[in-house]
Amino acid sequence: MLNFIVRWHSLGNLILENDMKLYYAPGTCAVACWIAAEWAGVDYQVEKAALGTEEYKKINPLGSVPALELEDGQVRTQAVAIMNYIAKQAKEKDLLSDQGDAEEAKFDEIMFFLASDFHPAFWPFFGPQKFTTSSDDAALEAVKEAAYARIDRVMNHLDALIGSDDHVYKNKRTIADAYAYVMANWTKKIPKDYTNYPNVNRFMESMNQCEGVKKVMADSVK
Repeated sequence: MLNFIVRWHSLGNLILENDMKLYYAPGTCAVACWIAAEWAGVDYQVEKAALGTEEYKKINPLGSVPALELEDGQVRTQAVAIMNYIAKQAKEKDLLSDQGDAEEAKFDEIMFFLASDFHPAFWPFFGPQKFTTSSDDAALEAVKEAAYARIDRVMNHLDALIGSDDHVYKNKRTIADAYAYVMANWTKKIPKDYTNYPNVNRFMESMNQCEGVKKVMADSVK
């Protein structure tokens, strides 16, 4: 279904628009997509997904977030795909890699690291029951604690990627910053949080001062 919104054009004319709609859940990587949309300046709506319901599975059969309903009713899933799509709708904002095959490959490497190494490192911590056949509390806690070493490894790699710069890719703001920021915040839930990684800590402090980020982070938990 297309979602029509009444807006006022900058010239004062009343117009109707059918914006893209982002389905999210608080604290998830879907919030990174929200930040990307805010940075891109595109017209969009957000809706908290009713996770676990049959209604939401009609939108995303996997039942997970994010999901992005496009203006024509098509739905796209997977955070990297969604952020790439959003960034390409506002090329003038330069939220993707620099031009050239080598630069695109470097950027893709970072995004795939975040999606395929960084994100999964947290899975045993957030869903320990999926990694053991035991329902014993001690066994579940052991699975969580086993995740710490892997999380530390990917956090160290992110720290190295940032280096002396203020961003994840080179020294420019991209969707990689949004993705890394949201997930690095998850370390607040474990004993060794992001403040123990100097470059990540500097990056996070900078992101925390971004008005777009502050707006999204506040709105996403309402």
